Amino acid sequence: MTNPSGSFSFDLVIFGATGDLSLRKLVPALYHRDVAGQLNDDARLFAVARGAMSDADYREMAAAALREHVAADDFDAARADRFLQRFRYLTLDAQKSDDYQSLKSALDGGDERIVVFYLAMAPRFFGPICTQLARAGLNSAEARVVLEKPIGQDLASARAINEAVAAAFPENRVFRIDHYLGKETVQNLMALRFANALFEPIWHRGVVDHVQVTVAERIGVEGRADYYDHAGALRDMIQNHLLQLLCLVAMEPPNEFAADAVRDEKLKVLEALRPITDREVGDKTVRGQYARGSVEGAAAASYLDELGHSSNTETFVVVKAEVETWRWAGVPFYLRTGKRLPVRHSEIVVQFRPVPHLIFPAAARDVVPNRLVIRLQPDEGIALHMMSKVPGPGGMRLRTAPLNLSFAEAFRGRQPDAYERLLMDVVRGNPMLFMRSDEVEAAWRWAEPILAAWTGQDDAPKPYNAGSWGPSAAIGLIERDGRNWHEDMR
Repeated sequence: MTNPSGSFSFDLVIFGATGDLSLRKLVPALYHRDVAGQLNDDARLFAVARGAMSDADYREMAAAALREHVAADDFDAARADRFLQRFRYLTLDAQKSDDYQSLKSALDGGDERIVVFYLAMAPRFFGPICTQLARAGLNSAEARVVLEKPIGQDLASARAINEAVAAAFPENRVFRIDHYLGKETVQNLMALRFANALFEPIWHRGVVDHVQVTVAERIGVEGRADYYDHAGALRDMIQNHLLQLLCLVAMEPPNEFAADAVRDEKLKVLEALRPITDREVGDKTVRGQYARGSVEGAAAASYLDELGHSSNTETFVVVKAEVETWRWAGVPFYLRTGKRLPVRHSEIVVQFRPVPHLIFPAAARDVVPNRLVIRLQPDEGIALHMMSKVPGPGGMRLRTAPLNLSFAEAFRGRQPDAYERLLMDVVRGNPMLFMRSDEVEAAWRWAEPILAAWTGQDDAPKPYNAGSWGPSAAIGLIERDGRNWHEDMR
């Protein structure tokens, strides 16, 4: 099923091809892979949506997306035109069986050809589409299905989706995508831990004080208001993206670098998360909602202004999570995400404990504990903050300084987007960077009681000004533990 070679013959069918995700991420990702020579001449792309449209109309829509979302230095008009000729547009109603027969006729590539069905649609369509694909005989041995997050709204809906999809496609041909797992730095976290003798011996509660995982967004809900108001920050970000990052930090070394070996270890972390009870939710979580403010000097509307009606949906969340294992007992993992924050930035901070005894004179004792900062975006890299003597004859003066690995500087050239890597992994049949059904359900088992407690308490999210770092209660949560948020986003 896997194909280690560099280029591939396959069919890719994108359901929801006129949507924002398809045009902003998938089409540019496929263009870059085509330019890189990873799409064979006979690789075919099918854009599927409900609206009536010609092939030429869709190609023009996709061309506009390329011009908007591909950097000018990477855009080649002739190559783009050749790439766009791969697209064929099909009008399809996801609920109509006859339309799937039309899709089958259009594919007509034989059972041995790799076919990828990418469901860039709301999760309520995942089960029905997979059922219809199976009824039409489109779930051959080389057919794979890609599911975008979120997988459901709660544990029950996630299970229902998983069961419906499993009735049509076996687990090894279901790819639940989390684009954070395709980021270069996230994968380098595995290399950092398991390919270097330096870090793994100190990667435990005896040396690590705490871990912070932050995904900060400068934008508001924009065109996703209807979806977002039914989801909120915990469902949209914590339950999937941030928990997956937590798993990679906290997991034990797998016995081999293989998909199920890695995912087995991630599952153990999710199952070891300490449940947050109704009584603890006020101390271990903070939820907020952005009010009017200013972002980069420009006035920003409130969430309610953008939504157009009142709502208790959270746009900011902090959770103090705890992993009850021998390695991590007593080490808090602070998870933080929000919209309309000062910067667009995602990072993992591993904060080490202070040195046990300071030998330096009082004037030199401004010693800051070491800190490992893993930057996921926008400038991917890794920085180890260490104490160093300030140069000069002024005595022993100490200051923290970073050992900085910038991927852009260390590895010259364009860095592929996460979707480029993940799309090609689907074609290869490599599921390592995708979530298994039991991972999804384990994450929901931990997250669902928090949502239930918030609903039961009927406590509105705390307001925070757009352009700030969230409500003051988020600072209070970590300061009660004698710690501070890392906000030096350089």
